[in-house]
Amino acid sequence: MTDRQVVEYIKTASAQGKSQQTIGRELLARGVTEDQLRRIQSSQGKPSEKNEKQDINVERSKSDVKSAAINGTVGESTQYSTSDFKEIVIEEQRMSTDELDVRGSNVRNIFGHNIFRNRNLTFEPNENLATPDDYKLGPGDEVVINVWGNNEDRIRQTISPEGRIFVTQIGPIYLNGLTIEQANELIRDLFASKYADVADEGSDISLTLGNLRTIQVDIMGEVTTPGTYRISPFSTLFHALYNAGGTTSSGSLRSIEVMRNGRKIASSDIYDYLFNGKRSNDIRLQEGDVIIVPTYDRLVEVIGEVKRPSTYELKKGETLSDLIKYSGGMKATAFTNRASVDRVINGEKTFAIIESNDFESTRLDDGDIVNIGKAIDIYDNRVEIGGAVFRPGYYAIDSEVKTIKDLVKIADGLKEDAFLNRAQLFRETDDKNTKIIPVNLEKILNGSIPDIKLQKNDVLVIASKNDMEPKGDILILGEIKLPGKYSYAQNLTLEDLIVQAGGLSEGASYAIVDISRRINNPNATKIGNRISNNYKLTIKDGLIIDGKPGFILEPNDIIDIRRSPGYVPQRRVAIIGEVPFEGGYSLATRNERISDLVKRAGGVSEYAYIRGASLSRKMSDEEKAARDEVLRLARSTSGNDSISIQKVLTSDRYSVGIELDKALANPGGPDDLVLKDGDALVVPEMVNTVKISGDVLYPNTVIFTPGKKYKYYVEQAGGFGNQANKGRAFVVYMNGRVARGKNAVIEPGCHIIVPSKQKGKGLSVAEWLAIGTSAASLGTMGATISNLIK
Repeated sequence: MTDRQVVEYIKTASAQGKSQQTIGRELLARGVTEDQLRRIQSSQGKPSEKNEKQDINVERSKSDVKSAAINGTVGESTQYSTSDFKEIVIEEQRMSTDELDVRGSNVRNIFGHNIFRNRNLTFEPNENLATPDDYKLGPGDEVVINVWGNNEDRIRQTISPEGRIFVTQIGPIYLNGLTIEQANELIRDLFASKYADVADEGSDISLTLGNLRTIQVDIMGEVTTPGTYRISPFSTLFHALYNAGGTTSSGSLRSIEVMRNGRKIASSDIYDYLFNGKRSNDIRLQEGDVIIVPTYDRLVEVIGEVKRPSTYELKKGETLSDLIKYSGGMKATAFTNRASVDRVINGEKTFAIIESNDFESTRLDDGDIVNIGKAIDIYDNRVEIGGAVFRPGYYAIDSEVKTIKDLVKIADGLKEDAFLNRAQLFRETDDKNTKIIPVNLEKILNGSIPDIKLQKNDVLVIASKNDMEPKGDILILGEIKLPGKYSYAQNLTLEDLIVQAGGLSEGASYAIVDISRRINNPNATKIGNRISNNYKLTIKDGLIIDGKPGFILEPNDIIDIRRSPGYVPQRRVAIIGEVPFEGGYSLATRNERISDLVKRAGGVSEYAYIRGASLSRKMSDEEKAARDEVLRLARSTSGNDSISIQKVLTSDRYSVGIELDKALANPGGPDDLVLKDGDALVVPEMVNTVKISGDVLYPNTVIFTPGKKYKYYVEQAGGFGNQANKGRAFVVYMNGRVARGKNAVIEPGCHIIVPSKQKGKGLSVAEWLAIGTSAASLGTMGATISNLIK
């Protein structure tokens, strides 16, 4: 729906007296999303997304809204915020999960239960049709009285709660419970006193229906949201069920009751509508009607070779034949002679076979599973021929095909490379095994030996002479779009193979293509020193220009397409923080340094904390392998804490300790590191705090005080803990460097870590966490850095 359609829909539905919950469900069914509602609210002059929690006045708490959404008791004055709407969506999804079956993890598909939750099928009553003859007027209906002829008048009145309208010079007119036809007769009689020529047809009078009232009905029993609903007076049973969210997994579709004035007036079977298109039981509702959805009587599942496998609800007296009819009938591949039934009796499973003659009389119980089997894939006259013939395939044993010679003839004869000395006939034995009968096809064709009579399911395989010789695939690797193995073909050239492999990739070298070929000498009598022949070729546009054009490949050749030494993929780095032009940059040279990157970014700002600048680097494959080995060792020494260690040591980025102030003071010096692809330089603002964590009484972050030592800051965290290992305390600086010991210099932004004493061998979890702090921090920055570099 477009935004305009949503707004108009809400206005119309509200005017009809529909609850907010009903409107919300109907909009969901039509595909409206939370984002679209938020956009509509903004376009209607309501608060923006920044005040999302207050974008619509909420007159109830979220718990009240959710409860109202479940129970269907939302009043007309209630309005939802987008967050409340989201809760209703979640609740709707939760409710739909009651279709889950206990059998494994499969969803129990009960036929017909989703019809009243279908987004494309709302059963919305058509209010543009002529008023039904049996429609009875009631409080809230608007009537329009038109007078024309010698007198002209137009009166619009809404029937009062007492069932009356008031007309000047006539007085109150009681219309409640009258049909349109009856109301017209009454109005004509009463207006004759006001317009004298009505009786002799000098003036004519007509009463029509204007705006409709809403009626209130109760929907109880096994529906998703039972409760009281206000709906259009033209609404029917199906529309009411749709408003209530349809039936639950335990609800019945076959015997839905409609009660009016304490008396049952209808019992509706939805299957009549689903299978026969009949809506005779979809009765129009009236004020005060009560709809009761009982639990199902029996659910039976049908699987196998039927057109519509599913779970169906059966009524008392219905049989297996009815179930098959509901499932669309059997497929052409079904075995129609019998069906199997899996059922539970007295807590134990039992199995039964039902013959087709008993389908009409077999009653099914709740929980039965009916399986329609598949016809056996056996032919009584089929044979097959394959291999070196012109038309391999299946053939029938008949008057023309009785023997092997006949079968070769109907397959349009043998190919030139057919190997005639030994064909293979695969034949099925009496015990359903397969035996192989060797056939000298040459002697059978020239009549030297008797022909062999065919039997059903025989398979004749005639080999090719080429198949008798060993062959192998060709392997192409390197800078090719589709590297891998390719089947050998006679007279296959290098140019042909490059085309099959998708062509050369962007970085391929045209100067050198290496081809290695195995040495195979079946007549050799001693071991030789040479193990392969190698060829070097030069190509251009996929064609050989230096070497033998049309180089013919042989089985087991290996082609290596080299990368051009002049091809260098672009390398990207990023700089973030207190620089005028932060973002991603492409390296211009292989030895571009940190100072060069800062210069290209416009230098550092006056607010930068240069001493705290840090550099993060993407791990190479070798570094990842080393990281994984550390992780393995950590797990082997940390016992139950290995899971925590794995979480902190799995980042693909790590910190490189730098001193940006020295690098900028001495460009090209030892502190001015050469950048690598994926590097990210972070130049922070001035940080005026120091963090203390580990085995201290109260881990804390305090203000940096110039001149204060390590011990001062530990005291700001309450002092050492009972298990603190004071001698192994260390300081992690913002630039990635680490210092150890109580004499370490404390700088703004640094992190003091006090590890715990270890009773056994290896590092504690706290120390592993401390070591992984930088990696974890870099992991959270990974997405931003990656986007900048790209």
